[in-house]
Amino acid sequence: MSISSRHTLALIPVFAALTAAGAFIKLPVAPVPITMQNLFVVMSGMMLGPRAGAISQVIYIIIGIMGIPVFSGGGGPGYVLSPTFGYLVGFIAASAVSGYVTEGKPFSVRNVLAGSVAGMLTIYLIGMPYLACYLKIVMKKPDAFWIAAKTGMMLFLPGDALKCAVLAMVMPRLALLRDAIPSGRK
Repeated sequence: MSISSRHTLALIPVFAALTAAGAFIKLPVAPVPITMQNLFVVMSGMMLGPRAGAISQVIYIIIGIMGIPVFSGGGGPGYVLSPTFGYLVGFIAASAVSGYVTEGKPFSVRNVLAGSVAGMLTIYLIGMPYLACYLKIVMKKPDAFWIAAKTGMMLFLPGDALKCAVLAMVMPRLALLRDAIPSGRK
């Protein structure tokens, strides 16, 4: 999808807002709450494409760092030092990855599942090491990696698998919307 498309440009802030709204639909579990954000992150990549989807997440993070409380734990520049900030950075890459996996393909259950799983794994691949470093350096936990794996990934796998299944059911119905957005490609 071309970033120059007016329709795409209009949807970028919509997905940034949906990601922010997803932060408030949460189940508080320490140190990383369970939220609906990653569902919207993955969806942004699939609907907007890898580049525009990633931009929507950059905008979301910039707004939060500026101090608007759009993150699950608030906002502000100090959030960069929170244990969950790595997951937020992972949102950018996850949107790009899910968009890349599904770009130019029909929203079949198989394609959407592939994009969803790839996006979710990308969030873990960036967020979990950041959490482990935080636990090791700040909290002085000698078994930081295992704590991060348990509390920053394994705890979330069932819910994220369910989110992937929901996306696989919903996204084919949204294919008409995505296909109605001009891509700007020749």
